[in-house]
Amino acid sequence: MASLESEAEREPLLGHPTPGSRPRKEPLIVSIFISVAANCLYAYVHVPATYNKYYMLAARGLVGFGAGNVAVVRSYIAGATSLQERTSSMANTSTCQALGFILGPVFQTCFALIGEKGVTWDAIELQINMYTAPVLLGAILGILNIILILVILREHRVDDSGRQCKSINFEEESKDGVQIPQGSIDQVAVVTTNILFFVILFIFALFETILTPLTMDMYAWTQEQAVLYDGIILAALGIEAVIVFMGVKLLAKKIGERALLLGGLIVMWLGFFVLLPWGNQFPKIQWEDLHNGSIPNATFGEMVIDTWNSPREAHGEQPTGCPIEQAWCLYTPVIHLAQFFTAAVLIGVGYPACNVMSYTLYSKILGPKPQGTYMGWLTASGSAARILGPVFISHVYTYLGPRWAFSLVCGIVVLTTMLLGVVYRRLVAFSVMHGRTQETAH
Repeated sequence: MASLESEAEREPLLGHPTPGSRPRKEPLIVSIFISVAANCLYAYVHVPATYNKYYMLAARGLVGFGAGNVAVVRSYIAGATSLQERTSSMANTSTCQALGFILGPVFQTCFALIGEKGVTWDAIELQINMYTAPVLLGAILGILNIILILVILREHRVDDSGRQCKSINFEEESKDGVQIPQGSIDQVAVVTTNILFFVILFIFALFETILTPLTMDMYAWTQEQAVLYDGIILAALGIEAVIVFMGVKLLAKKIGERALLLGGLIVMWLGFFVLLPWGNQFPKIQWEDLHNGSIPNATFGEMVIDTWNSPREAHGEQPTGCPIEQAWCLYTPVIHLAQFFTAAVLIGVGYPACNVMSYTLYSKILGPKPQGTYMGWLTASGSAARILGPVFISHVYTYLGPRWAFSLVCGIVVLTTMLLGVVYRRLVAFSVMHGRTQETAH
């Protein structure tokens, strides 16, 4: 009997948080419920007689709030894995995210077959068409996620060595072989990792943003061609990212997360460097053939050619090529397709490697203490990057052209790489820094 009691005392209390601690199920369920409600609101935007656009804006905003649960997910993974398991688990999570980004557009394309009219369920005033079907699927998947969390997910925590903890609150840990973490978190390393994560997402966000206007300007693609071809390119980059995520799990064991992060930044720099225009071939100018291929020299603000009332546009023909309003189109060489595809492949390798390594390192730096708040800051920095990146690149590209835009990006990557070099030795796991484990710091 004593032996059985001893075994029971050592059994981890999964799913039973101690007083003063908060289970991770709560924020996950609440955030997913917000996303479900937001998707349902979007599906019913057509019902109100007025202010529909504001309801739509509110629905999209609530989806953004719901997406913040990624911080909780990463916090859970950080607390439920040892240092040796962390990189692999984070890479698996990123793989699932990448698969979602790949399959999402595929489902949306399939739903386009329903058409704009679709079908209407009069009893509940629900229209199911090509616009509402994707959000309704999202709501159904959200409800399924909530059920899975309630039925399957268990609160689980281990220390950096992999030993199970009886409580999900470290400050209330028992003395059964698990020490309460001592020592302070390296705030310099924390701030630096947030900056690195911001820059990494900033760079990829601006690449996604510039993809369509760049290909339309450089290769005279129509809007329909750009949407189709760029969608295929992004899907291919998603598949490439899945392969990279699988590869970094193996490479991290050999060369370490910091080296992979550094290598990923270098590869991303190469990608944007390759995009720099060169040569003596120039992009096609919109409506150029109407002027017998002769476009007078122009500088900023000097030449205005009225193409709005062009005969072709009057017949509904879509202009293709680089807009004459962008003065740099007249003197900036075209970016060759070989350049573009090479750059896309390099960025598609560097970004996923940097992405997973940055928040893997972040979780290790924070140590075995609860990481929810810190992970929230990391997610916030990534969200800020996705807001500022498109704003930055759209303005620089429109007014100064790809040469300036990509040169500035290369400069940002160089500065980020220098920052990583300065703090390289400080980006180590909490337990390694405080002598808790003997993990080799690469």
